[in-house]
Amino acid sequence: MKTMGFVFLLLAFFAIGVVQGQLRVGFYSNTCPDAESIVSSVVRNAAQSISNIPPVLLRLHFHDCFVEGCDGSILIENGPKAERHAFGHQGVGGFEVIEQAKAQLEATCPGVVSCADIVALAARDAIALANGPSYEVPTGRRDGRVSDVSLAANMPDVSDSIQQLKAKFLQKGLSEKDLVLLSAAHTIGTTACFFMTKRLYKFSPAGGSDPAINPDFLPQLQSICPQNGDVNVRLPMDRGSERTFDKQILDNIRNGFAVLESDARLYDDETTRMVVDSYFGILTPIFGPSFESDFVDSIVKMGQIGVKTGSKGEIRRVCTAFN
Repeated sequence: MKTMGFVFLLLAFFAIGVVQGQLRVGFYSNTCPDAESIVSSVVRNAAQSISNIPPVLLRLHFHDCFVEGCDGSILIENGPKAERHAFGHQGVGGFEVIEQAKAQLEATCPGVVSCADIVALAARDAIALANGPSYEVPTGRRDGRVSDVSLAANMPDVSDSIQQLKAKFLQKGLSEKDLVLLSAAHTIGTTACFFMTKRLYKFSPAGGSDPAINPDFLPQLQSICPQNGDVNVRLPMDRGSERTFDKQILDNIRNGFAVLESDARLYDDETTRMVVDSYFGILTPIFGPSFESDFVDSIVKMGQIGVKTGSKGEIRRVCTAFN
């Protein structure tokens, strides 16, 4: 009996350890009850003066999670070797919004809320501001202690083949369905002509454009991004719906109106094509699937990639520097 009692206590101890080591909704309900409302307020205020804040914060969350896990490593600014300076992170922003939220949280609950959690919460709030789905964010992440530009060398790229995209997502524990849904985050925001040059003018060794582009759409893209033109000019990633979080981008992909090459490639593969088409069936409005619900599942799943919890990592005092 003594042995059984000891085994029970041992199992109970490990069970507690597992629970404490996981993310959970309401992690700060006792230690910093206003944490989520503070982040939401900062994001709302930022959006009033910077119209593109929703896609910027959503992209920041994705880029943070794909390197070293969702641990705020992209926020560190410790010189040219810092992760945030990686080629794959070009154009990523929103750092000042995260820092503002952190400053307010430190004034209210010093040393409690991680920068990694702020990034995840800010992305959730950004999606809501773009009329996207509201959802609960499991929290309890701790901040990483590593920031190295070389670690971001394998980010998904707009010129990746569908096989490369699937492999990169699989490495992070994400499925083909997650690839489609997280790519659909391009429903809000813009991209630069810099990322369009190959697709419009140098798609094959002989030159020319991507044949997947709808012939009616190609002249529009080329007028915005002319050959040898200003590569910094920006254009919406979701034709006709760049400010609203919806499934329009998937319909655009189906009809040859994808802007980014990587989005168009989702229709090259049978598995990802079936996922895209599943949101447009005759009975989909009645029986599903629901794009909004599935997107929430995928972004919550992404938000748990490689998280540091328990005694791992730290809670930074400022998001741009290690303690």
